[in-house]
Amino acid sequence: MAKLHFDNLLILAPLAGFTDLPFRSVVKKFGVDLTVSEMISSHALAYQSAKTLKMIQKSPFETPYSVQISGSKLEVLEKAVALLNQTDGIDVIDFNCGCPAPKVSNHGNGSGLLKNLDQMVSCLRLIKDKSNKAYSSVKVRLGYDRKIPIEIAHAINDSGVDFCVIHGRTRSDGYKKERIDYESIRQMKQIIKVPVIANGEITTPAQAKAVREYTGANGVMIGRAALNNPWIFWQIKNQTQELPNLLKQDLVLQHFDLMLEFYGEYGCVMFRKNLHAYAKGEAQASQYRDLVNSLKDPREMRQSIIDFFGSSSIAPIPDIVHLNQKSI
Repeated sequence: MAKLHFDNLLILAPLAGFTDLPFRSVVKKFGVDLTVSEMISSHALAYQSAKTLKMIQKSPFETPYSVQISGSKLEVLEKAVALLNQTDGIDVIDFNCGCPAPKVSNHGNGSGLLKNLDQMVSCLRLIKDKSNKAYSSVKVRLGYDRKIPIEIAHAINDSGVDFCVIHGRTRSDGYKKERIDYESIRQMKQIIKVPVIANGEITTPAQAKAVREYTGANGVMIGRAALNNPWIFWQIKNQTQELPNLLKQDLVLQHFDLMLEFYGEYGCVMFRKNLHAYAKGEAQASQYRDLVNSLKDPREMRQSIIDFFGSSSIAPIPDIVHLNQKSI
């Protein structure tokens, strides 16, 4: 099992509908330390849904690798962990206590557990006790509809996890930029006895450094910024604002080929949203997005990538990804 080093640890955040195996493989090449599966329902995992089993697959590049699960029923979580125990290549079981989606949190899962910290601790202790993986972790927000960072920090200490990720908003804050609160993460870091990873509105290498220094966090987790700029981890690692010497066309084609390999021909349709992001900032991007929306044939889409991106070098892409409440 891979060992994690909690010295500026860089983690790709799990984002529903985006951070699948093909995208994680692309980001891994830019130096991210830990990749995490999309959030997986413990119920779906316990009953071995075919779609769910595909979601926990990892690429050969993904070491170390974390699988994030959600839920709140101890008997179901135990079954889910038992299945993960039989799956090689998983180094971390992460427990989601931050998802704000109503269909998750309204049923006491995800951020809903922040209203019942005793149950959260019970879930985390069960995962730690039953898991055969090297690490267990938890991702939390600052509270449900009000901030309770101190209470959550003490609950994390009681839970037995090996590290935690703190998203600097409450559930009711959603993803509002003005609601991000690094001060609460700093306060929690002073209490929590295990490594703390800061998450939320980290979009540049300079910001990653500033957040880590202010909060005292052992690393950062980045989601939306990586969807647009997967090389952000390379920049943080190299402490530079410079961009890697890579043709954008090569990056996009690598990602596209991985999508087809993993999903078959339907990966072509799924890749449209990724091409929308990659095209941002290029000349005639709007016309290209219109073309992409009509493409279903992989050969036609591949040729469109070659024609459109040509010799474009990597360039900063404006933040255009807007997460909905289904994202984590």
